Amino acid sequence: MDTVEQRTMAKVSRRLIPFLIICYFVAYLDRTNVSFAALTMRRDLNISDAAYGLGAGIFFFTYFIFEVPSNLALERFGARKWIARIMLTWGILSGCMAIIGGEWGFYIVRLLLGAAEAGFFPGIIFYLTLWFPSVYRARIVGYFMAAIPGSAVLGAPLSALLLYLDGVAGLAGWKWMFILEAVPAVILSVVTWVYLTDRPSDAHWLEPEERTWLSERLAAEQRQRLAAQHFTVTQALLNPRVMALAFIYFGTVATNYGVSFWLPQIIQSFGGLSKIEIGIITAIPYAIGLVGMVWWGKRSDIKLERKFHAAFACFVAGFFIALSTAFANPTLKMVCLSIAGFGVFAVLPVFWTFPTAFLSGAAAAAGIAIINALGNLAGFAGPYVMGWIKQETNSFSGGLLFVGACGLAAMVIVLLLPHESHLERAPEEEHAHEYGPSGIEAPEL
Repeated sequence: MDTVEQRTMAKVSRRLIPFLIICYFVAYLDRTNVSFAALTMRRDLNISDAAYGLGAGIFFFTYFIFEVPSNLALERFGARKWIARIMLTWGILSGCMAIIGGEWGFYIVRLLLGAAEAGFFPGIIFYLTLWFPSVYRARIVGYFMAAIPGSAVLGAPLSALLLYLDGVAGLAGWKWMFILEAVPAVILSVVTWVYLTDRPSDAHWLEPEERTWLSERLAAEQRQRLAAQHFTVTQALLNPRVMALAFIYFGTVATNYGVSFWLPQIIQSFGGLSKIEIGIITAIPYAIGLVGMVWWGKRSDIKLERKFHAAFACFVAGFFIALSTAFANPTLKMVCLSIAGFGVFAVLPVFWTFPTAFLSGAAAAAGIAIINALGNLAGFAGPYVMGWIKQETNSFSGGLLFVGACGLAAMVIVLLLPHESHLERAPEEEHAHEYGPSGIEAPEL
C-alpha cells in the first residue's frame, strides 16, 4: 500500500541523503587525509611522532570552541546558507595544508581547519531531525555517516595514489594530495547553496499533501517531547544526561581517531609494502565498518532498541582494538583491527538517536553540538596519546590499549544511562489512519 508516509519519506531520502553523504565524504576525507600525507610529509618537514600526534589532534581544539556557536547559527540562519559557508572555508583551508613549512605551520592550519569545519557534522544531525521522524533516524544517520568509512574505503587508495604525483610541477606528492582533495569542498559549497531546502514547509519538490503530513508528524513528535520535558538552550547544555552522552561519544571518537590517524603508519611498520598496498590494506577495517554502520543502524530502527545496539558496538570496538596488541603477526593484528572497525562505526548511528529522542528545537541544536564538541576532544586526546606513547616506547601497543579502554568505558556508561524509547514512537494522531501505520517497529523506506 502506497501511503503518504511511504511516498514522502522515499522522496525526502532520495533528495537529501545521497547529497549529504557526498558532502560528509569530502569533509571527512579533508579532515583525515593528513594520515596519508604523514607517510612522506613528516620526513620532508622533520615532524616527530609527538608533534604529528599534536598537529593531527589540535584540529579539535578550535572545533570544540566553535561547535555550539556554529550550530546555533545554523538553527538561526538556516542549513542551506550555513553549511555552504562551512564547506567553502574548510575547502580553502584544507588546500592551505600544501603550503605549510614546518611544525608551527602544521599546527596553525590544523587549528584554522578545525574552526572552519566546526558545526558541519552536528549541523547535519540537527538538520536531519527537521526532516525525518524518530523511527527513521538510526538508519538515516547510518546512511549519512557511512561517508566516514566510505571516505577511507575509497579515499585511502586515492590518497595513496596522489602521493605518486611527487615532483610534478615541482610539488611534493603530499602537497598535490591536499590541493586536489580540497577542490570538491569548494565546488560543493556552491551546490549546497542552490540545492538544499531548509525545512519541509519550503519543499516545493513535495506534493502539498506530503508537505502537510511531514510537517504535522514532526510537529506532533516535538509536542510529545516537550510534554515529557521542556529544555531551554542553557538547560540542554548543562543537563547531566547530555554530559553523560558527551563522555560516551568521547570514548567512541577515541576508538575512531586514535586508530585512523595512525593506521597507515601502523601498516607501514609491517614492512615491505608500497604506498598503494598500504592504502588498500587501510581500507579493509573501514569497509567492514561501512557494512556494519548501515546494517546495525537499520536493525536498531526495526527493533526500536538502542542501548544493547550501542553497548555491543562499543564492546566490539574497544575489546578488539586492545586485543590487536597481543599479536605481532601483521595478519592477526589486521584481523582484530578489522573486526574492531565494525564496532567503531556501527555505534555511531545508534548513538545519535539518544539526544534526539528527548531534545528538540534550539535545545536539540545546542545539545547535539555540545555532545559532539566535548566528545570530539578525543580527536585530540587519541592521536596525541598514540603519538606520545609511540615516541616514548617505539611501539603502538600502549596507545592502542588506551583507545581500546576508552571504547569499553563508553560501553559501561551506555548500559548505565536511561533511555525512554517511547519518546521515539510515532505520536497517536487523530488522523493517523489516513497516513498509514507507524507501530513500534519502524516502516521501510
